[in-house]
Amino acid sequence: MLQLYFSPMACSLASRIALMEAGLEARYHRVNLVTKKRIEDDADFRGISAKGAVPVLVLENGERLTESAAVLQYIADLRPETGLAPPPGHVDRYRLQEWLSFIGAEIHKGFLFPTFWYKDEAAKAARVRIEESVAFAADHLNSRTHLVGDRFTVADAHLTWALLLLRYARVEIDRHPSLVSYLERMQARPAVREAIATESALRKTVAV
Repeated sequence: MLQLYFSPMACSLASRIALMEAGLEARYHRVNLVTKKRIEDDADFRGISAKGAVPVLVLENGERLTESAAVLQYIADLRPETGLAPPPGHVDRYRLQEWLSFIGAEIHKGFLFPTFWYKDEAAKAARVRIEESVAFAADHLNSRTHLVGDRFTVADAHLTWALLLLRYARVEIDRHPSLVSYLERMQARPAVREAIATESALRKTVAV
C-alpha cells in the first residue's frame, strides 16, 4: 500500500486530494514539521526524508518520492484513466508541469513559505510579489474551468491548496471573481471536500 507523510493543511494536502480523486488507498502518517517527528511514534521524520519536508510518498516497493510536483504526477500516472494528468507526449502534459512549477515556486516557496516560517523583510517582499502571481492565475482562469485542458488534474489539486492558504494568509483573492468561482467549483468536488475536511479537523489538534 502507498504511504503518504503529511502535515495537516500543508502542501501535502494536494497529494491527499490526488490520492482520493484517483481512488487509491494509502496509509497516512502525520508529521510535526516543527519538531520533525512522526506523530504516531515520535520517530525522527528525517529518517524518512533528509529534507524534513512533506509530502513524502512511499511507493509499493519501498522507494520514496518527495516534492509535490513529482508526487502528484506519480499518483496521476497510477490511474491514467482518471485524467488527473494528460498522457506523456501531449502538449498539455507540459502545461501541467508548467503549472505545478509555477504554484510550487511562485506561490508556495515564493510567498507561503516565507510568510508562515519567517517574520522579516523576506516575508514583506514576498507579500508584494504575490499579487502578480495571483493576478496571473486569475487571468488564466477567466475563460477556463480548470488549469489544464477541460478536466480536473493534479494541478488543480495543487492550486486549490494554495488558494486556501492564501486566504488564510490574508491575501485578497476575493478581488478576483475567477478565482472565487474556481475555488468554489473545486471545493464542490466530493474528494476535495472530504480531504479538506479531514485535514482541517486534524489541524485543530495540538500537533503541527
